This record gives sequence, structure tokens and C-alpha cells, in this order.
Amino acid sequence: MNKDLVFHATAVSTSARAQLKGQKPAVIWLTGLSGAGKSTIANALEQALVAKGRHTFLLDGDNLRMGLCKDLGFEDADRVENIRRVAEVSKLLVDAGLIVITAFISPFHRDRAMAREVIGSDVFVEVFIDTSLEECERRDPKGLYCKARAGQIKNFTGIDSAYEIPVKPNIRIHTVEEDLAVSVERVLAYLDQRSTQ
Repeated sequence: MNKDLVFHATAVSTSARAQLKGQKPAVIWLTGLSGAGKSTIANALEQALVAKGRHTFLLDGDNLRMGLCKDLGFEDADRVENIRRVAEVSKLLVDAGLIVITAFISPFHRDRAMAREVIGSDVFVEVFIDTSLEECERRDPKGLYCKARAGQIKNFTGIDSAYEIPVKPNIRIHTVEEDLAVSVERVLAYLDQRSTQ
């Protein structure tokens, strides 16, 4: 970091912004394989939170790769930088008092740990969308697994790039066993319990 930079503290605090919105800020970090159901759950969760009068923002992996992260590829170093940027943006949105929902494969332990550290462990909620590779391939909503198996896509998570399963996620969702409404309700219940602590 440039030693000439000095952090400028703002007069309005994160807690003041959160109090104004009447909520406890959080980052709900959805992680799992491509096709696991992250974006589907993220969208339904945001709708449910907004219906409850909560102030939210949804960061989706594909959407950010079309803008903020469009200069990044899918090599390991680019994946690390992608998650670093997402973590920094999430931190800013939490500082604004929002409930942030992120939907990113984020395949590596170290990157999720880095995100937790940047954002703050007190507001970071890791949600593992636990859907098997076989089920994700069966769904293949974007046709990406088919392309990866044919060698048309390199460094594809689950095929020729690893996905490291979260060891102790705050919430584990099995999309094959739970329907969407149940999955969303479990996250909402966790957030409600957290807001009373």
C-alpha cells in the first residue's frame, strides 16, 4: 500500500447508517459449484428480505464479471483478485448499512477466508449451496459443463479446477432435498436469530 495514503474517517458511522435503516448489516456469502442454485437462492432471498422491509444489494458473479471484473479471466490468480474485489465492494455496502447477498463459486478456502477477513467475521455469513457435481452437471443451466467436458472451457470448477468444500459454513443448503422456499426461510431464520444477539 502507498505509504502516502491516509485513511479518512467519515463522520457518519456504519452503526448510524444501519440504525437509520433499522437493520443489522450482513454479507450472505453463497458459495457452491456452477449450477448449484446460488443465483436462484440469492434472488429469492433478496425478494424475501425486501418484502420484510430490509435494505439489500445483490452481487452476482456473472454480473460483476461483465463490469467491475471484466478484465479478469479464470486462472487461479484472476479468481483470487475477483473475490478480493467482491469482498471490498461488499465491505463498502455493509458500511452503508445494507444486507449484501453475494453469489460466487469462490472455490478456494483461502479466498473465502480472505473475504471474511476483509468484510469482518462479525457480519460475514457463509452459506454453502451443497449440490453434488453430478446434479450440477445434470442441470447444466448454461451448458458450461458440456463445454468443459468437451475441452472448450479451461479451468472450470469441478472439472479441471478444484472446489474446496467449506469446512464449517454458517448454513449448509441441500438443494436436492430442500425446495427454494425452505432454503430461503432457513437463511431468514438465521438472520433473525443473529439480529437478536
